[in-house]
Amino acid sequence: MTLTEQEAPDTATGPAPAPAVRGVPPLKALRRPVAWLTRTGVLLGAIGALTTLVPFVGIAELGRALLAPGPLDSDRVVLTAAVVAVALVAGWSCNGTALWLTHVADDRLQARLRRLLVAKLGRIELGWYTDTNSGAVRKAALDDIDDLHHLVAHHDVELAGAIVLPAGGLAYLLWVDWRLALLAVATLPVYLVAYGFMMRGFTGKMREMDRGFAKVSSAIAEFVHGIAVVKVFGQADRAHDGYRRAVGGFAERYAGWIRPVLKLEALTSMALSVPVIALAGLAGGTWFVAQGWVAPVDVLAEVLVAVVIPSTLLVLNQGLTAQRKAVAAAERITALLETPALPVPEKPREPHGGEVVFDGVSFAYEPGAEVVRGIDLVCRPGTVTALVGSSGAGKSTLAKLLLRFHDVTAGAVRVGGVDVREVLPERLYRQAGFVLQDVQLLHGTVADNLRLGRPGATHEELVAAATAARIHDRILRLPRGYDSVVGADARLSGGEAQRVSIARALLADTPVLVLDEATAYADPESEAQIQDALTAVARDRTVLVIAHRLSTITGADRIVVLHEGRIAGQGTHAELLARGGRYAAMWAAHEGTEGDR
Repeated sequence: MTLTEQEAPDTATGPAPAPAVRGVPPLKALRRPVAWLTRTGVLLGAIGALTTLVPFVGIAELGRALLAPGPLDSDRVVLTAAVVAVALVAGWSCNGTALWLTHVADDRLQARLRRLLVAKLGRIELGWYTDTNSGAVRKAALDDIDDLHHLVAHHDVELAGAIVLPAGGLAYLLWVDWRLALLAVATLPVYLVAYGFMMRGFTGKMREMDRGFAKVSSAIAEFVHGIAVVKVFGQADRAHDGYRRAVGGFAERYAGWIRPVLKLEALTSMALSVPVIALAGLAGGTWFVAQGWVAPVDVLAEVLVAVVIPSTLLVLNQGLTAQRKAVAAAERITALLETPALPVPEKPREPHGGEVVFDGVSFAYEPGAEVVRGIDLVCRPGTVTALVGSSGAGKSTLAKLLLRFHDVTAGAVRVGGVDVREVLPERLYRQAGFVLQDVQLLHGTVADNLRLGRPGATHEELVAAATAARIHDRILRLPRGYDSVVGADARLSGGEAQRVSIARALLADTPVLVLDEATAYADPESEAQIQDALTAVARDRTVLVIAHRLSTITGADRIVVLHEGRIAGQGTHAELLARGGRYAAMWAAHEGTEGDR
């Protein structure tokens, strides 16, 4: 079910809003829950903008009172001044309240969107989190939500003022004399025509600039990543040439486009400069007075209104930029919120025990390109099963299917006698834990990282798990022991981080454990300690090990050899060597590599 069909419940602000109507633009759909706040803010902002015209009108009226023949009408002067003062206070109050309301709307919208994103990301299958998708998540949660800030908190109020203020001023001038209203916008057509000329082909030019900048970025990345190689082979100048060509081409195209535009902009922007507008107003007004059409005080009012127009046009232009950014951001946020979630069973079942069964399992990331096919395998409690094979054989894919990073396209994976698709995700991860080669420790204390698997664990249980994982002594050497913060005063090597993750798995105490080359980044000393820790972890559990270094799994109860997504052989280390074949060839190659090492 997509965001446009029904939105997820927002527990912090009450029940979910009514389902959105199909075809509603993403930006409008996202803003709907706070629309009443922004509309109220816009209304108050418009009133506040109109009140800023009162001083201009007041100046004209004071001029009429002061220049009128006969005795000075002091009551009229005092009344005019009082109206101006009240209007100023009312305008400031309206503008302040309007911005307060829109900032409240922005705060609520950001909080709501982040809650929706967190809720959605918690329901997406773990296999979705590739580098590309993770980058999209970061952009949506940070940059894209920030791009909505200016639109919601400022743009609408400013836009209302930018429209109402000149419109109200021109309406006042029309009431005084229609010729004064025309005079106030006399220089505007010059700029509009020039602006239209400058924006011709803007979209195509921006695409061309984006392509050019992409080439520059690619050249920079290529140079940085290959710096060691090019320096060793004395090709640094050649690498610099590629970067210079990319930058030079980009600069030449950009300058060829922007140079004439800037010249035209510099000339035509004078049409909207305050001195030019004021001069045009005074010159035209003088002629109007000479013709007897208007009074001198009316000319003063026209000039005061006319000089406001340039600032409102600038606000409108900035608003259009903010609108374009917000529309693009809303589309990306909506696309993320509409990412299909991992299906949850309506009637979940409870797994019992740690037996793992792969029953005719096949899986394809893309239709027609199966990564594993027809896998039949049973892993029993208290045994260690190792998956080996060349890169791309399907080892990691098979393990991820067990953990439900993806759902199988054929067959079934069962844990504790239940298809993993019939188990609630949170229940599955209490049944099956994992230690991946790319260890992720959160920015928090070491104790907090250990307790991820069991939040209510006592300190004694933390120490017991860390001791079994051979990391307790290293933790005690940290500045604040278990209270040291990872990334701040707790700097751990790759092997040490692996042992922390193993301690975390021990603490979680799951019946099934998946180990994805847990010694991949360890030095020899750390590898020995990790192997000792894994021995403790494997006790009485169903363990599935993904192995790249064959020497780490020679003691496994069963070794399963995968080739092109199928099982090419299985048995103990000795049995597979005795049979010859693929595993024996892999072992011979491994022995040669270890000997060279």
